[in-house]
Amino acid sequence: MPHIDDNRKAAQQAVLDAARTCVDVSGFEKVTMDDICAAATVSRATVYRLFPGGRDVLFDALRERSLEEFFVVLRAHIEGADSLEDLLVRSIVVATSELQHDEHLAALMATAPGEALGDLTVSGVPRIIRIATAFIAPLAEQFITAKEADELVDIMCRLVISFFLAPSRTIDFSNEDSTRRFVRAYLHTSMNTII
Repeated sequence: MPHIDDNRKAAQQAVLDAARTCVDVSGFEKVTMDDICAAATVSRATVYRLFPGGRDVLFDALRERSLEEFFVVLRAHIEGADSLEDLLVRSIVVATSELQHDEHLAALMATAPGEALGDLTVSGVPRIIRIATAFIAPLAEQFITAKEADELVDIMCRLVISFFLAPSRTIDFSNEDSTRRFVRAYLHTSMNTII
């Protein structure tokens, strides 16, 4: 017999799936709890029981889950890196490519550009860095200290987001050779670490 926590998690995931579908169609601003309840085929009471605090808590959980999914994919591509340089290059290239090809993000940019930009800038950067650090820093710690790994993840997140939102004419973070040249020239110097 399934455990109660497993049932609760499955129900939460179903509601988050429904919320994501609604957000993709209408954007965060226009989605109502009734829309989400209808899409998930559950009552408002069920949603509030699963996400005490309502809409804000639900949308925060949706953002957290989306970021965790993103970093699970990223981590799968960078595990096994044999040097810090390789880890950095893979991280930047995969993150940039994933952002460029993220249909959910593209839908948000089309339906709710202000909300999407907020999630990638002021309101979202601390969350992104926190989750990225949990996924990437342990892999970097085989080459540098934990403090340096945390600092490096912070810098990488800010760089990738910045270059995604305002692409450079001179550096292409979706290209491995371009990214490797950048890492060797700038991150090596700024980290004062042998890459």
